[in-house]
Amino acid sequence: MRDARPSPAARPSRHRRDALRASVPLLAICAGYFMVILDVTIVNVAVPAVGRELSASLTGIQWITDGYTLVFAGLLLTGGALGDRVGNRRVFCTGVAVFTAASAGCGLAPTTGVLVAARLLEGLGAALIVPGSLALLQQAYPSPAERSRAFGLWGSVAGVAASAGPLLGGLLVTTLGWRWVFFINLPVGLACLALVRRAVAPSPRHPDRRLDTPAQAAVVAAVALLVAVLNEAGRLGWSDPLVLIGAALCLAAAGCFVLREHLAATPVLPLPLLRSRALSGGTVIGLLFNFAYYGMLFTASLYFQHQRGYSALRTGLALFPAVAVTMFASALSGRLAHRTGDRPLVITGMAVAAAGLAGWAAAGPDPAYPLLVAPMTAAGFGTSFALTGSTTTVMAAAPPGYAGTVSALFNTARQVGSAAGVALGGSLLASAADLTTGVRTSMAVGAAAYLLAATLAYLCIPRPKSGQTDGRGRGPRTGPKPGPTTDPEPDPGSGPRTGADPS
Repeated sequence: MRDARPSPAARPSRHRRDALRASVPLLAICAGYFMVILDVTIVNVAVPAVGRELSASLTGIQWITDGYTLVFAGLLLTGGALGDRVGNRRVFCTGVAVFTAASAGCGLAPTTGVLVAARLLEGLGAALIVPGSLALLQQAYPSPAERSRAFGLWGSVAGVAASAGPLLGGLLVTTLGWRWVFFINLPVGLACLALVRRAVAPSPRHPDRRLDTPAQAAVVAAVALLVAVLNEAGRLGWSDPLVLIGAALCLAAAGCFVLREHLAATPVLPLPLLRSRALSGGTVIGLLFNFAYYGMLFTASLYFQHQRGYSALRTGLALFPAVAVTMFASALSGRLAHRTGDRPLVITGMAVAAAGLAGWAAAGPDPAYPLLVAPMTAAGFGTSFALTGSTTTVMAAAPPGYAGTVSALFNTARQVGSAAGVALGGSLLASAADLTTGVRTSMAVGAAAYLLAATLAYLCIPRPKSGQTDGRGRGPRTGPKPGPTTDPEPDPGSGPRTGADPS
């Protein structure tokens, strides 16, 4: 009788198929996240062409870019709370559908008003996508080693999208026109939606957790006002009455949110969650490294264009070393995490990034471009190297049923950090005696932020306990493991990872 066991030659092929099948959820989820981050950077290149064709005013042009960011940042916590309540996969798919439809609306917009409205809808879709992306990765990859690699790729997607945005945007505007900056999202969104519904398992639901409308309104107002104040402060100055009024309203909205959360029976963000040193520390670390990294990109971009006279395309190429290493750094960090734990990776990444920006600050008033390649590369590498560990730390500290909320908190902090870095960088450039002095001061501030993040990582990220690993050299995670709790999202006939969801 013939042996039914597979031959040795067939085993590698089967392993490759299994690996490919296991990677489909990761690729599908990251495709949605890629669209969101790409849209932040790709539109900036198209704005001049949009203004010319639609005869947009300066205010209209600002709303095309800032409106997306305001809605995105303001509704992240709402998106996370919705995901925990009705299922993260359902909310993620809804976000992808909204984002894709809004992108079509942007590409077809006949007037500036229609384009701004469609951009606001894109921001809504993005706010539903991002919290669900991390929660779904945590659900799809329960093994700590697999999860670290998944979070590593998720982090590298942000760097690839940010670096590809200006170059791809310039190519599309030059060849096909500015409307294709938005139309390019359509095939990506449709493919993402089909893959997620087929390859990602249904998410747990908690229908008994009611949405606290007053708290949602307060946090939307607080985050939107904060992002608006930070954006306008760089343009108007920190002492402008409009900026001061906005800051006061932001503080008032934040106070109302904290008071409401303290009194609410089912809070959006239960305040006891913030007592977790890993969760709160990891969230602040995310804010700090986004503050330093995006502040560096903003001030360096202005330096290359205004001080050295580079074109927009040449500036993108000059900044490429800072973003080209991000995919490699995140992938490397994800692979190392199961051996070392997250703490040394985050500390090392922040120290490397701090050394990079300190090197730029010390390079002198007019250094040759090759002398700036190493500082930019170090900042990009260090930021991306630390992102995986900080993300894993924060998500591992999330109690069951709160993965979407914790993901939203982490990403909201990062958005605020990005806006603050750009705003402070603009203020330092405006107040300095000359542009090079402002750039060097901004780099020194960024280096200090990275060092503070490294200190927080040392104090807040737990170290693996010796003798208690997961079998791959990794220490235990903080916080309970995620898992289904109540009322899983129905999916008749589907397996644990595959199947179509009729919802």
